[in-house]
Amino acid sequence: MWQLDYPWLLLLLPLPWLTLRYLPAYQEARSAVRVPFFGAMSRAVGEAPSQVGNRQNPWQLLLNLLVWALILLAAARPVFVEKTIERQQPVRDLMLAIDISQSMETEDFSNANGQKINRLAAVKQVVQGFIDKRIDDRIGLIVFGSGAYPQAPLTLDHASLALLLADTGIGMAGPNTAIGDAIGLSLKLLDQAHEQQKVLILLTDGNDTSSAITPDHAAEMAANKGVVIHTIGIGDPTASGEAQVNLRGLQQIAQTTGGQFFRAEDRTALDQVYSTLDRLTPHQVKTLSHQPQRELFHWPLGTALGLLALYHLGAVLRPRLALARQRQEA
Repeated sequence: MWQLDYPWLLLLLPLPWLTLRYLPAYQEARSAVRVPFFGAMSRAVGEAPSQVGNRQNPWQLLLNLLVWALILLAAARPVFVEKTIERQQPVRDLMLAIDISQSMETEDFSNANGQKINRLAAVKQVVQGFIDKRIDDRIGLIVFGSGAYPQAPLTLDHASLALLLADTGIGMAGPNTAIGDAIGLSLKLLDQAHEQQKVLILLTDGNDTSSAITPDHAAEMAANKGVVIHTIGIGDPTASGEAQVNLRGLQQIAQTTGGQFFRAEDRTALDQVYSTLDRLTPHQVKTLSHQPQRELFHWPLGTALGLLALYHLGAVLRPRLALARQRQEA
């Protein structure tokens, strides 16, 4: 469909008629010889003096009105509005930090068939289902053991993210657990994002023993940056050393950042945790719409200029054609 951006300019259409109707014709004062018998001489030769102005030339008057209307139409900026183009933009960046320390090979989880599997295998299955539901969220993946490493940047390419998650193996990042470093790396990656809602889901089965920054300090930094951290503990709190999960520490991290702490002792509980996270952080999108417009002002403007050019060309050629015709007749 087409429309005028400045339709009020068309209110000026009657302006030439009002000017012609109520304003006197333009007169230019020139030196002339006045004779008292001018009227008698005009009648003797059968000629009448021409009137001032061009009011007796209907074609030129019509041309002027048409050109005025076309110029006003061009000034009103006619445009052709095409179909709306919509683009959906995610409003949340979601980072997953998964513990792949040596203790994750403990086989105390069961798969859907009831077979015993290690903790990382169970986490992969549940996390993959969680990713599949987050179609409109940018998701990144961090793995950590003795150190923290980015496995996948924030991306909407969830198929590639699934492949990178599947390639993650126990011990790839070292045997120890660096929870504070994982939070710090997550904040660094989330700083590069522009979305207002930033969420980190931290899953571990151990106790922080090798971080350069303490988990409490990292949690305070996250809170200052507006990053919400949800923590999931899946280890054994009665174990000793590296394998003992610090449930109280995970609770403190979540509380500091406004997140929630979850305890998952088996795969069913882990499934419920991610279902709860789905409700806490429902996927949202911001729809951006744009209607492309094609300018059409050049059509009426070009038509007006073309008519004026043809008129003046005709005015130049008309006397020459008349003179040539007279010569042929002579």
